[in-house]
Amino acid sequence: MIIRKDLSTSQQAVQAGHALAEHLLHGRSPEWKNHILIYLGVKDLFHLERIMLKFEMNDIPYTKFHEPDLNNEVTAIVTDHQNKIIEKLNLL
Repeated sequence: MIIRKDLSTSQQAVQAGHALAEHLLHGRSPEWKNHILIYLGVKDLFHLERIMLKFEMNDIPYTKFHEPDLNNEVTAIVTDHQNKIIEKLNLL
């Protein structure tokens, strides 16, 4: 999971949960095979959008969550595909 760090700690936790639920309900691979969660952080919406663009350019499937209470902004994304893009991100 990749979560925006410009959100409060409690918002980060809630948005990560929403994103995981969205991924399991509607993602391309709805099975969670390894039962491991890794929480990664990006600075803000701009940086999260850059990650999404890189995923799209490299055909990496992901699920995003839009928070209605935050102007429908994307607050977190989930992928279950290990890749070099996420290897460069820091743990929360």
